Amino acid sequence: MRSSRHLRPQTSPASIRRSALALTLALLSTPVVAQTAAPTPEEIAERLRIVERRLGITPDNASVRNDLAELDRRLRAVELGLDERDRQASVAVAPAPPAPAAKPGPEVTLSADKGASIRSADGQVQLKLGVLAQADHRVFIDNDPAAQNDTFLWRRIRPTLEGSWGDLVGFRLTPEFAGDSASIVDAYVDLKFSPAATVRVGKVKGPIGLERLQSGGAIALVERGFPTELAPNRDIGVQLQGALAGAKVTYVAGVYNGAADGRDSPTSNPDDDFEFAGRLFFEPWKGGDGALSGLGFGIAASTGDKAGSGNNVLPRYRTPGQATFFSYGASVIADGEHRRWSPQAYWYAGTVGLLGEYIRSEQTVFDTATATRASLDHSAWQLTGSWVLTGEAASYRGVKPDQPFAPGDGGWGAFELVARYGRLQIDDDDAFPLFADPAAAASEATAWTLGLNWYLTGNLKLVANYARADFDGGAVGGDRQDEKTFFTRAQVAF
Repeated sequence: MRSSRHLRPQTSPASIRRSALALTLALLSTPVVAQTAAPTPEEIAERLRIVERRLGITPDNASVRNDLAELDRRLRAVELGLDERDRQASVAVAPAPPAPAAKPGPEVTLSADKGASIRSADGQVQLKLGVLAQADHRVFIDNDPAAQNDTFLWRRIRPTLEGSWGDLVGFRLTPEFAGDSASIVDAYVDLKFSPAATVRVGKVKGPIGLERLQSGGAIALVERGFPTELAPNRDIGVQLQGALAGAKVTYVAGVYNGAADGRDSPTSNPDDDFEFAGRLFFEPWKGGDGALSGLGFGIAASTGDKAGSGNNVLPRYRTPGQATFFSYGASVIADGEHRRWSPQAYWYAGTVGLLGEYIRSEQTVFDTATATRASLDHSAWQLTGSWVLTGEAASYRGVKPDQPFAPGDGGWGAFELVARYGRLQIDDDDAFPLFADPAAAASEATAWTLGLNWYLTGNLKLVANYARADFDGGAVGGDRQDEKTFFTRAQVAF
């Protein structure tokens, strides 16, 4: 307030009138004393001091004078004091402005069953992180030491990032870190026009094999059966897929680079030819309560030309222990149409499940050494049965225990018995001896497998399998040695 003393005194008549008016208003805050004569400057100064004390203004006694200029200066200080008091009072009374509403942030979820996910506040963007990890111990019983070695190994290490970007775009990316080098298993983008019509572009599972389409974490046994050896594994292309009639009918139709039986397509098309494939699958009683609600059946097929040699074009067929028992001769190349067709079905009713499929693969080949061409037909089939001993429902997507493993609380998880029988047959009439060596390649393999699955939780599974396979041919002077294996697995999946 003392800074007001530096203001230039206003001694004009107008200034005096303003001062008198302001002083009169200020003095209204003091008791009014009737006057019969004009107050003297000393009386005005005394009343001004009363107002100053109420405002907490202490004038400098050394400079107090009773002339109009000094009274005007002090009155200005009083005016400023009144203005400041009014301002503070208005601030104290005025309500505080409302705090700005906090903007909702993304929702982060971490679940033991479903892994980690991030969802945007508006729900339009979602990311999910999942993992499939399988550690195996493999023992080959009474086998030729030169064939297969007993070993520990990582069978699959697959983190998966999938999600959606708005209502239209979905995606999935799955690398593979098991084995000697990293690779990409799945890498595709979905354009989801409707549940009945989705366009998928990228590296995907071929639509042929029923067990091939099953998740690697949900298959009933450690390794897939013989029909998968004749089905394409992953292929690169574009496909239209969808579900009709309340998801009771599903279909896939696509065009791909073309993968050899049992193998992935290379990163680019090796022969400048494409393959067309499709699948139609029916579950007419899906969603019902009857015994047939878990029945599904369908057919798949592919056709296309293949030309060239090597593993990217011609197949190698493997045993349950993943040893090669059939391959073409070194001078043989693919040289023409490759066709497949596969009827397939499964039925899950209560605690019991059955899965069966048949695949026939026909490939035109050419032997450059003898200038001989032929169309070879190879076929494979399997039947797999399962029984959940602890009463949970069997399903194509695996078993979820009703009481996860917790010994202190009486929970032991779920136990499942599994059995499989299957056969793979080479075109014996035309394949040998021109296109394959009967002393090194078997013309038929038959195998059966018994397994026990222990689902400790929905994410942790322990597996034990015993398998035996026998062969027709495949060795010098006779049949290839029987293969007997005992495989165990610890699996984590979410």
